Amino acid sequence: MAVYVPLTPGSQASPLANSDQYQALLEVSRAILAHRELPALFRDLSHLLVQVLRFDFLNLVLYDPELNAMRLHILETVGTSWQAPPVIAPYPLDQTPSGKAWLEQAPVLISDVDSEPRWPRVTELLRARDVKTCCYVPLTSAQRKLGAIGFGFVTPHEVTGSDLAFVTSVAAPVAVAVDNALSQAELAHQRDRVQALLDINNAVVSNLREEELFHTISACLKQVTPHDYASLSVVTADPGVLSLKALDFPAGSGLIREEMTFHAEGSPAGTALAERRSRRFDRQDLESCGSEVTKLLLAEGLRTVVCTPLMTRGRALGTLNVASFADDAFREADLTFLLQVANQIAIALENAYAYREISQLRDKLAEEKLYLEDEIRTEGNFSEMVGESAAFRRVLKQVETVAPTSATVLILGETGTGKELIARAIHEWSGRRDRTFVKLNCAAIPTGLLESELFGHERGAFTGAIAQRIGRLELANGGTLFLDEIGDIPLELQPKLLRALQEHEFERLGSTRTVRVDVRLIAATNRDLVQMVSSREFRSDLYYRLNVFPITVPPLRDRRDDIPILVRHFAQKYARRMNRHIESISGEVMTSLVAYAWPGNVRELENLIERAVILSPGSVLRVPPLDGLPNSPPPSNGVTLADADREHIERILHETNWTLGGPNGAAVRLGMKRTTLQSKMKKLGIERPTR
Repeated sequence: MAVYVPLTPGSQASPLANSDQYQALLEVSRAILAHRELPALFRDLSHLLVQVLRFDFLNLVLYDPELNAMRLHILETVGTSWQAPPVIAPYPLDQTPSGKAWLEQAPVLISDVDSEPRWPRVTELLRARDVKTCCYVPLTSAQRKLGAIGFGFVTPHEVTGSDLAFVTSVAAPVAVAVDNALSQAELAHQRDRVQALLDINNAVVSNLREEELFHTISACLKQVTPHDYASLSVVTADPGVLSLKALDFPAGSGLIREEMTFHAEGSPAGTALAERRSRRFDRQDLESCGSEVTKLLLAEGLRTVVCTPLMTRGRALGTLNVASFADDAFREADLTFLLQVANQIAIALENAYAYREISQLRDKLAEEKLYLEDEIRTEGNFSEMVGESAAFRRVLKQVETVAPTSATVLILGETGTGKELIARAIHEWSGRRDRTFVKLNCAAIPTGLLESELFGHERGAFTGAIAQRIGRLELANGGTLFLDEIGDIPLELQPKLLRALQEHEFERLGSTRTVRVDVRLIAATNRDLVQMVSSREFRSDLYYRLNVFPITVPPLRDRRDDIPILVRHFAQKYARRMNRHIESISGEVMTSLVAYAWPGNVRELENLIERAVILSPGSVLRVPPLDGLPNSPPPSNGVTLADADREHIERILHETNWTLGGPNGAAVRLGMKRTTLQSKMKKLGIERPTR
């Protein structure tokens, strides 16, 4: 049975009446002065006080203001081998005798544990260890009510009023020591947290990569908030989907993996994001969530989870998640500290995202610079499109029709017919002319590297991938991507290209992050794609996706009227480059050139004329022998290049009604600037006829 023992000044026996008690009080005072840590103090107290009270255990129970409960803090046994359970949950005030002593600020005596009907959880624990008698004395300092100290006896023991008075006398200085120790611990804990925040701030400043940053932060967190699991849940581009990042779970069995995605709805992280506040989930909360990721957390043995939103400027980036294998692992102070850490992480993530975006833009600009330099070196521009034949005009009409749209174009034709020039013309006449024109020859790159070249890769995606690389598809974002020799793209790569064309999104090699792009595709091939589809060498769905607007470029043998114009154009081009002066070409040679079959098309003609300019010492173009071409005879009554130029320019001027500028003007048709055309007209003596 329990006895409530009020000690009033009139009934309290003086602790000085017994010399042993007096001596024990002196020793207690010395012990308090000698020890700053509570475990060592109570170890000495148990050895000092047992000489007076002959108890079997001494414990310290402290009041937990957050839970409004009593929590066992220290247990010292004398002459017994039993110990407290590894984890004792805090007891509500009305379910423990220490709580009654704390509430009423008076000792509570249980003279017979076996017959005590109240506080069944406590008495069951005591009976399991054969405790027969125990008492609890309140522990109160001048600043606050701390808790109680308890004494227990494994044999029935009569606790006298003198004993209780002595214990009360001991409790007074012990309360001061406990108060000081708790205050020191709180100050040390606050100092550690301030230091941790400082370390995290330094990490935020010095680390701009998410993975390195988080592992540094996790190490700082463990110093002040012990946990078994930590991660970031980051908002993805898909609404309602979170991605797990920077997982720190050394004891995990692999059920939870980094980069895994899960639905926010019903998950702890999603709940914290929806409520815009830190949330603590115990085992019962987790079992009621029902989401797949929660089931994985429970399967890993985690029993307490705290999720804190990462907020910056009103925008939610994700959550900071910590968890423990223990029940009731995190306190309110931990949640406050985690919120401070989450604010730092949110800033760090925003900086990391900005750094990543800037890095990608910088890399893209660097890649674009290389492409533009390559474009300048190759002089690939619309001025190379030269021709007046009906077949060539039909192609130009198709280009004019499709260029202003964003439709996919498939350019067909033999090798050397100028399919790339047609692609450039479509880009130049489109609304994307101010953005990048990116080309990729699918036949010129090894199969194993083509996917990386097209879609890019992350660092470490494969052997030799020492840095992140932006692919051609991402580089062409907002502009035009020209895939030459599309018929040579590997069959296994075609589904990924099809998805990128249809969904306007893809993933780099080694990454799960989806990249969205706005790219116009122009493809070209000299192969028969219909035949390839029939023989299962090319996917039919990809063919239909490419064949939105087909343009067939005629071979040079089908546009023989353009050969004289092309000869004059290439002769002037390479003469300027080599600082030569070519004025005329033999009529017989020109006739031979027109009659030749040109299996290599315009490319073959251009190479022949370049070689002819090199071999021509004077002002007459001497064409070297070619299969099917006679040797160049001596010049007779040849046509001068200036006359040919004048004739060609005058024809274009008449067709455009002498309009020099504008999208349909003569300058565009001739592939030159308006000022260049005016200068050439002045040099050739071309004037607009007067009416």
